[in-house]
Amino acid sequence: MSVRSLHDGINKLIEAHSFLRHSLQQVFMYNPCHFKVDDPTALHALIQAHPLGCLVTHSDSGLDANHLPFELLQDEDGVLRLIAHVARANPVWQQIRDDSSVLVIFRAEQAYISPNWYPSKHESHEQVPTWNYRVVHAHGRIGVRDDEKFVRGVVGRLTRRHEARNNAQAPWKMSDAPPDYLQRMLGAIVGLEITVDRLEAKFKLSQNKQQRDRLGAVQALEQLGQLDLARSMRLP
Repeated sequence: MSVRSLHDGINKLIEAHSFLRHSLQQVFMYNPCHFKVDDPTALHALIQAHPLGCLVTHSDSGLDANHLPFELLQDEDGVLRLIAHVARANPVWQQIRDDSSVLVIFRAEQAYISPNWYPSKHESHEQVPTWNYRVVHAHGRIGVRDDEKFVRGVVGRLTRRHEARNNAQAPWKMSDAPPDYLQRMLGAIVGLEITVDRLEAKFKLSQNKQQRDRLGAVQALEQLGQLDLARSMRLP
């Protein structure tokens, strides 16, 4: 073996080791301690109340993002799973590799916060605008489930939950659709299942501000009709 070939081989090994090391590193969002939330109940509640998540995947084609309604499930042994479906025409299910790492972002209420809402601003003028929000990041490993039983189960769960929430007086049922039509519709989608490895949450609700400034922002949001965010900011 020539010296050049040996040198090239060593460089390839170094590159492979570097790629593996970086791929195994966990990525965490920037999250100051006063905004960090670890309570699983609060995190699960946000996902269930705001189930439209942004699924971020990576393949040979690069990064991709798809906005999908998810259902959060917890097994008897405590393992969390997120299930969803995509259109068969969507190439994402063919591009992702089974058991590859993915990120799903769930965002709740959010709003711009004006410094003029802070009483302290009118004394010192040492305040700037910001944005308040609540988000949960779900990191996990994805699998494609291209089978009718799984897909039917996903659609059934989503339908029952959201019909009960939004149309309880006259809920639509899968059996309302003609069987052959429903079969065609189910055949046009593909199931996805994510085993959740960890959840991260950031509830940025002015916890780093004086109580009077936080209350001033709450009152302004209430006047603007941003009641959900105002309510979250009032909570301890």
